[in-house]
Amino acid sequence: KGFTYFSSSRTEVGKYAIYCQRSLERTQQKGKRQARPSRMEILSILLRNPYHHSLPFSVPVHFLNNTYQVVSFDASTTVDEFQSRLNQDMRMRKTGLSGFSLYTDDPTGRELEYCLSGSLKICDILSKWEQASKEQHSGKSENTRTIRLTYKNRLYFSHQMRGESERERLLLAYQTNEAIVAGHFPVNKELALEMAALLAQVEFGDFERSIIASGSAQSKSNQTLKQVLDRFYPKHYRRTSSEEQQRQLMQRLSARWTSLKGRSSPECVRIYLTVARKWPFFAAKLFQAETTTPSPESGLSVWLAVHEDGISVLEHKSIKLLVTHPYKNLMTFGGCKEDFMLMVGHSIAMNSSKDKPAEKHLFAMDTFRIREITLLISSYINSAHQQKAAAHHLSAPALMAAQPVSLKSKELRSKSPPALGRPSKAPTLL
Repeated sequence: KGFTYFSSSRTEVGKYAIYCQRSLERTQQKGKRQARPSRMEILSILLRNPYHHSLPFSVPVHFLNNTYQVVSFDASTTVDEFQSRLNQDMRMRKTGLSGFSLYTDDPTGRELEYCLSGSLKICDILSKWEQASKEQHSGKSENTRTIRLTYKNRLYFSHQMRGESERERLLLAYQTNEAIVAGHFPVNKELALEMAALLAQVEFGDFERSIIASGSAQSKSNQTLKQVLDRFYPKHYRRTSSEEQQRQLMQRLSARWTSLKGRSSPECVRIYLTVARKWPFFAAKLFQAETTTPSPESGLSVWLAVHEDGISVLEHKSIKLLVTHPYKNLMTFGGCKEDFMLMVGHSIAMNSSKDKPAEKHLFAMDTFRIREITLLISSYINSAHQQKAAAHHLSAPALMAAQPVSLKSKELRSKSPPALGRPSKAPTLL
């Protein structure tokens, strides 16, 4: 009511009053802020005439195929609202169906990413990120570095595959490529080359071998082939290659790429994912760890693969399955002293059909990764319950009823998982 006088005014003050009224109404709807306005937010208000826009702020969201989408928002926009707008712009399904989530980089420059909780406000995230970055640089504002938001898959459910949009499939292919390049996906050299050629066709289109034997044309072709190998071929296969082997590799790549001439990007993506999905742990998130308990073997380097069916322990070098712990067998999990703990009732082990008694498995991991894997497991369990409840109209989570019996509470520290009887939140910034 206090803005009624200015609402019909055409003066700049009146326009700002209308903007303030709109902001106040949004605050009443979405709740108060957690952080003061960031420098970016203040500059946007001062320089962009916010009364001309219902969503006066904007920020780019990056994808793993080196593209981005600029998304607009206001001071009260939550991550859920932001993702909904992004999904509409990108023609992707709702986050609950696609499994994609918004991540931010680490403000201190570490190689870490934070999955953002849907209830957080984008402007609060920007403010906290900016403040953390400023503190890292002795209180000085750093103008050369800004927050980087990335949108990628976090939860993958095979039964949702049929509804995938073309954009989702494209981004899944590039996310799979990241795993292949890093050596987190089991492909031999020949299959790796085939998949690199498919993504080369997606990224660059037809490979045109120059008929003119000019040095510049040959050099350009070689540069493109090197770029493809750098982005789409496993690094560990190239690391030990001689110069002659590298030259032969480029020749084989050019032949395979040329054989794909005329193939469209969607077709190549479909072929790529058809091959990739043959691996049982496609789209699983892998965490490097070391076993600290006798089972399966103490001091063994492993991968903990978190997927829709449970947590699987994979041998580190070969990425072969050692044991799988279905979610229904988990009694509790999370940080235990300095390790990550799984308390399981039964296990499905390789070459074993007998049920095992309840066991506590401990894995040495970085503290940040312990929190990340704990929250990811919680999200999978909660999502499974929500889907089951929607299908069968259940009111209580059957999957989460089990609680630890023999585990002493003093062994659990602040890194323990959220209570299993209620939905947990995704990792939040800082």
